Amino acid sequence: MVGFSRLAVFGTVLPLALAAVSSQPRPATELRLVKISEEDPGTWMTEEEKFEKLTSKRIGFMDITDTMELEAMGAARRARLQQRATFPSAPSHQTQANALIQNVKQANLQTWTNTLANFYNRYYKGSYAATSASWMYSTVTSVASANSAITVKQFTHSYSQPSVIATIPGARPRSSSSLLIMIPSGVVVVLEALRVLAEAKYAPANTLEFHFYSGEEGGLLGSRDVFNSYSRSGVQVLAVMNQDMTGYSPNNVIAVFSDYSDTNLNTFIKKLVPVYTSLPVSTDRCGYACSDHASAYSAGYPAAYVCDENIRDSSPYIHSAQDTVSTVSFPHVLEHAKLTVGFLVEASYF
Repeated sequence: MVGFSRLAVFGTVLPLALAAVSSQPRPATELRLVKISEEDPGTWMTEEEKFEKLTSKRIGFMDITDTMELEAMGAARRARLQQRATFPSAPSHQTQANALIQNVKQANLQTWTNTLANFYNRYYKGSYAATSASWMYSTVTSVASANSAITVKQFTHSYSQPSVIATIPGARPRSSSSLLIMIPSGVVVVLEALRVLAEAKYAPANTLEFHFYSGEEGGLLGSRDVFNSYSRSGVQVLAVMNQDMTGYSPNNVIAVFSDYSDTNLNTFIKKLVPVYTSLPVSTDRCGYACSDHASAYSAGYPAAYVCDENIRDSSPYIHSAQDTVSTVSFPHVLEHAKLTVGFLVEASYF
């Protein structure tokens, strides 16, 4: 466990760029400190500038205003461990996983996607932020209710749209240093995987967490808050698999991204794709802060990012009015849900 008494020591190993930024006077509260690379010392900008200069141009960025110490804690964690996490050489629980995968339903994926699309917008600072978050919490709670062992909580942030975390406790004794397997983002994929495991009363050896982050478009705000909290509290995370953008794939592949992620975890997930889906694997690089796995990576946890397509052929409609349900391939989303269930079963025994 990482105690608070040791965090003061870790604070001394801040990267120079972050140390310089944190010593600067903080401007007016409406300004946010934003980074577009690991080396970037950060720039103060407004919410409007974030969208105009970065989001609209598909430039990945992190808003580190409230989590300036996260990278330093991650660097300290890596230094402590001194070696990469290791994972099985191949899947070994296909019988159990396939029995659960048979219960994955495409109709659920489509229904939830349509419901989400019917919100005028889900922007974390918009007028519908609290409404969409309330739907998310109530839906996750409803799905999880099939298994009384599952807990669901809201993780609050400095803005009005909380994230949601569902937890299936593991059979191994849990403490503040428990091992967790996390599946964040890809809302409908994660929901369906949770439903399947909840209805089966699935009892994993490792604790499983299902994360539904808010504020991703504002610079990975929700996920950075969560992993900042976990890092401060000394929570040990065994693996994080991020599912984001799962329904647009001209090449009909499942993409695993190699940068800002754990090489060994990526290798294991690539071996799962042909076992639990009917699709081939594609690999690519997505750049700095391209999705919420980057927050886990910054915190020093083994993280992977699974997506529907390589960057060159990814959806041209992202963050536009044309990004509608009509562009979604639900058979493709279904394959991601199958992979997620397969991964969760395999990871239950890491």
